[in-house]
This record gives sequence, structure tokens and C-alpha cells, in this order.
Amino acid sequence: MFKKILIANRGEIAVRIIRAARELGISTVAVYSEADKTALHTMLADQAICIGPARSTDSYLNMKSVLSAAIVTGAQAIHPGFGFLSENSKFATMCEEMNIKFIGPAAIIMDKMGDKINARSEMKKAGVPVIPGSEGEVFSAQEAQEVADKVGYPVMLKASAGGGGKGIRKVTTASELREAFESASQEALSAFGNGAMYVEKVIYPARHIEMQILADSYGHVIHLGERDCSLQRNNQKVLEESPSIAIGETLRKEMGDAAVKAAQAVGYENAGTIEFLLDEKSGQFYFMEMNTRIQVEHPVTEFVTGIDLVKEQIKIAAGMELEITQDDISISGHAIECRINAENPKFNFAPSPGKITDLYLPSGGVGLRVDSAVYSGYTIPPYYDSMIAKVIVHGENRFDALMKMQRALYELEIEGISTNIDFQLDLIADQHVIAGDYDTAFLMESFLPVYSNKEEE
Repeated sequence: MFKKILIANRGEIAVRIIRAARELGISTVAVYSEADKTALHTMLADQAICIGPARSTDSYLNMKSVLSAAIVTGAQAIHPGFGFLSENSKFATMCEEMNIKFIGPAAIIMDKMGDKINARSEMKKAGVPVIPGSEGEVFSAQEAQEVADKVGYPVMLKASAGGGGKGIRKVTTASELREAFESASQEALSAFGNGAMYVEKVIYPARHIEMQILADSYGHVIHLGERDCSLQRNNQKVLEESPSIAIGETLRKEMGDAAVKAAQAVGYENAGTIEFLLDEKSGQFYFMEMNTRIQVEHPVTEFVTGIDLVKEQIKIAAGMELEITQDDISISGHAIECRINAENPKFNFAPSPGKITDLYLPSGGVGLRVDSAVYSGYTIPPYYDSMIAKVIVHGENRFDALMKMQRALYELEIEGISTNIDFQLDLIADQHVIAGDYDTAFLMESFLPVYSNKEEE
């Protein structure tokens, strides 16, 4: 087991990793930008080292600075969390060259699954169903239109090197395609340095279902059930739950087996997530992509399985064999996670950085967890993602979990900045959400228009 690891991240995920490491008896090193000098993760870690100015390109994305911090402090491994360098194969390679263990899959696997076109090809070879669409990258609106005419509208244009909801456009008619393609391609070029796109048929109505997997270096791969991530705004997840109300035991097994097959096909190691789109009309599911890192929503899986995914990540990276088998996995109860963001829903969810003047995080009761890195008096910097906390609850059933989440959100108080707490309260009180009657289009097409009208009134 490692004696010391460096966390190449910030915010609640850095705090989450520090806590898991401490429980394993591992010393931790926090890295921080000049803007994060007073951040909670710098206080909780055994050591903290500044790696650059506020901009993430000069600090958290500065591979040389992060590696230098690891070398100077004697860290044997680096946990990247999510975002930043977590899916950067170049960084993983540099870690390997410096004899520092990257807590995640090998660079070659990241490249294989990070490239959406290549991932589709690998999944087809493995017998995992993929969404009908282009066989490779498309570089012009004309090429995209030829594919769209073949598979039928509506289609989704997606950045080949994409992620985080960027470089994605839905096109319902041929007349919209050219403008949408050029817009998405330019956005992808700015965000990822690669403007190549691919085309997929839109599956509608659909659920966004992802399967959590764990794989060790001895060839053992298991899945830990699914998470339903269908409630999304602008392709960004807002609320997640496990298990999904949309699938039963038979379909769960089929999707779990497909996820395991997908991971085995590419020789995957560590924690990962296989994302599927479920066609609710036919019951058919399709591979979308693989996330080669820990997910924001991993706590709901931890609640229903009782397995600490971050600890498992660290143990796998240290060369330990999985101590759990597929037969050991059972789904107990229901878990829901609400993402709490520093943003103003009344003004199109504009970011709301600033000083937190008062704070109360609900902590009482069975089955309640708040993952956060904020405290009273802390100033949220304007340079990073707006998510500041995650409220996660676990109940005996879905209704119990919804009621527990309502209670927790009522108690949660964050003063001094705008947040989406009231928005989340309204969302879980919606009759469609309570009934589990929603899909990937529900929030944008049904809930938000009504919600926005109420706000204007």
C-alpha cells in the first residue's frame, strides 16, 4: 500500500479522497492554486503545496507543476479525482515515466476509450450494442448530412474528443444541420483542440443509465449496479439516483453484463463507468461512452452497495486484488444525489461566486451525507466549476429517499451567494419526478419552461 498520495484536484472531490486515504492510513498531499490558498482540502491534507496562479491552465492543469509537487513531497501515487487531468493520457504517461502511480487506468486505455469513435468501434467488436450513426469522424457538414439522411432525423452531433456537455448539438431537420455542425465543431475545437465530430441517431424517449464497474490487474471485473442520470440541463447532470426506476432485475443483469464485457474487451483496470442510453419504447440499450475516472455521482452507488469506491480505486492502483465478487454485490434501498451549485436559476443559472457569510450543512439522521468543501467565511473563487456541494440520501425505498432529500434541502442553508437549493427542492417535488416519469429531455423541455414562467411571475 502507498505511504503517501497526492490529490491533483480541488473542492469536494479532493476532500473526499483525503478522507478515504486517511482511513487507509495513507498520508496526503494537497495541491492548490493561489486562489485556493484557504480552501478546505489544503487544511485537511497532511501537506499542501501551491502549484500556480488562479487559472486552471496555470495550476490544476499544469502537468509539470503537479508532478513536481509529487516529487518534492515524495508522493508515490497521484489521484486525479474527476475533471482537470483525470482523463489526460499524456499526464498518466508522464506519471509512469516518473515512477509515480496514476490512480486510474493506463494511458493506452484512456486513449482507446476517450476517443468516442474508437470506443464505438471497440464496443461493436465486443458485441456491445452502439447507437446507429457514423462509423468514423466527420469533418464537414456535408458528411454529417449524408449520415443523418441514412440513419434518419433527429440526430445528435457530438465532438469526437468531447466531454462535459461541450460540442453537442441536437438537429431535428436537415435545414438546421449546417449551422449546428459549424457551431458544435468550433466549440469542440476551442474546448478540446479538436473540431472533429461524429453523428448519432437520437433515441427518444430515452433514459441515461450508467453502470459502475471495478476492475483489478488480475482480470477480475465486476459491476455495482446502475445510476439513472436522466435529469440533465444542457447535457449536464443535475440529479442522480440508484437504482433506476426504469429497469428491473433482468435488464439490470443484461446491462451489467454488457458493462463488464466492455471493460474486459479493452483490458480496463480501476474504477470506471459505462454509460448507456436506454430506449424506453423498445427496452433496447446502447453504449454511449466510457468514463475512465471516478464520477461526481459515485456516492449513490456507495450508499446502495456499501462499497467505498475511492478506497477500491486506491487499493487496485496499489496492486491489490479485488476482495469482492459479483455474487457479493447486492443493491439495498434507494439513493439520490442533488448537486448544489453556486448559481442563480432566476438568471439562466449564472455562476454566483463570492463569500459565504453563513452556512449550515444538514448532518443529522440515518442515510444522509453531504460532500462539500465550503465553510462559513469561505470565498468561492470565480475560476472553477460552480458545484460546491452534493447532498446524498439513502432510504429504504425511493419515496423514503425523496422525503429524506426534501428534509435535507430544507435544512441546508448557504448565505451570501445564490444557489440552486430551491430549484432542486422544486424539482424533487414535481409530480413527474416523484412518479419517476421522466427522460433525458424532461428537464429542458418540460420542467424548465414551466419553472421559468413561475419565476417571471
